[in-house]
Amino acid sequence: MARKRPKLPKIGLLYLDYVLRFFDRSNFRGWPDKIETVVYHWGNDKARFINEVRRKEIDVLIGNIPATAYETFKEIAAALPNVRFIPSIESQFANKSKENVTLFCEKHNLSHPKTKIFYNKDEGYEYLKNTTYPKIIKRSYGPSNYGGYYVHKVDSYEEAKKLLDEKKYNPIYVQDAVKLKNKGDIRVMLIGHKPVCAFWRFAGEDQWITNTSQGGSMSYNDVPMSALELAVEASKAAKAEYWACDIAIDEDTQKPYILECATAFAAFPYIRDWIGQYLMWDLSDGYFRLPHIPLYNWEELGKISPSLLRTMRYIHFAKYTPSADGAYWLKDKKPDIFDMQKTLESLPEDVPDPIRIDDEEELPDEVKTAIKEEAEIVPKPKLFKDLSSVTLTELLTLPGMVEEIAQKIKELVDNKEVKYLDDLLNYDFVSKEQVKLWKKSFGDEA
Repeated sequence: MARKRPKLPKIGLLYLDYVLRFFDRSNFRGWPDKIETVVYHWGNDKARFINEVRRKEIDVLIGNIPATAYETFKEIAAALPNVRFIPSIESQFANKSKENVTLFCEKHNLSHPKTKIFYNKDEGYEYLKNTTYPKIIKRSYGPSNYGGYYVHKVDSYEEAKKLLDEKKYNPIYVQDAVKLKNKGDIRVMLIGHKPVCAFWRFAGEDQWITNTSQGGSMSYNDVPMSALELAVEASKAAKAEYWACDIAIDEDTQKPYILECATAFAAFPYIRDWIGQYLMWDLSDGYFRLPHIPLYNWEELGKISPSLLRTMRYIHFAKYTPSADGAYWLKDKKPDIFDMQKTLESLPEDVPDPIRIDDEEELPDEVKTAIKEEAEIVPKPKLFKDLSSVTLTELLTLPGMVEEIAQKIKELVDNKEVKYLDDLLNYDFVSKEQVKLWKKSFGDEA
């Protein structure tokens, strides 16, 4: 006898102007009720946004909150106590800054590189004079450091001082440089605390940074179990429905270290579909099917061209039932030791205490504004005469942009097939309305 469908909560998708949209309605295929959308417009939009969520009677609000709106959304969530945020505000603590990633790892005793954070410039420079090298210096506060453009390796105090004098990063965020196994790090993506995709990212020739947007390469093979176990540990500590970690393996000790972790990450559409399916299972009290995603599936899917993976949707794995003729295929497979689980409820005490700042006058103006007034830093798009020098990072700041479209545009630009935004009207993957909106963000074109 078929189980009667329970009363379902009303879902709303959380969008913000100028911010990459991770989900859309298609990721929740099969959800029988209308899925609402609510857009936050920055500035003084808090009261209007709260009223819209109430008016639409939304029970669950799904979407990531950017670093620059984190404090504002803490207030919004407090004003909507009966609305479940997915991921929870507490789960998104690590999204806000590199400093928060370190505080999260320290609170939950998660392996991470030795890190020092200085809000006092003189103290930071004194530490850099007397420490060992190489060191990694990162910009901590503000929007996502997509592509590794705010991550730097320094081999001496002179290099560190020159960098900080030029960049004026505050706080000064310094990590020991891990000697990377295979000259790479590992990205692990998880749903319900289960790894669903993992891959190595290798540095390009004569480079140390592993990001693929700066010339690095990828491999889905031979991801060590220790990296998966650390990522699962971090996901459970965050109580996150979906999560990602960047993990380094020390070449000498084989010990894994968390470099980054967050609920905000880039993922192929089929992975977003898996997250949607998992959330449907969660929100329906098990009425909808929990997705079955075999461990190390990425080794097989990774053999497919990335250009195809960006367009593949609704990939489904059935549970395997062994038979006599299937014994051969089972014997070489790696064991699946992780179960997909429902996340625990987040609590205010899950969030680490912030670093106490003795002298706030040392902070940059935008940081002081965000701390004292809890105001958002509205992204200011760079103006371009044409697209010749546009980066993938800059494309991703455009309103309503999604990763697969940004990748396609960047490929066309790099292949010199398009030069101006209007040239995109010759392609069917963007609309006239999108191009018009993007032109406003990029300024007048020549």
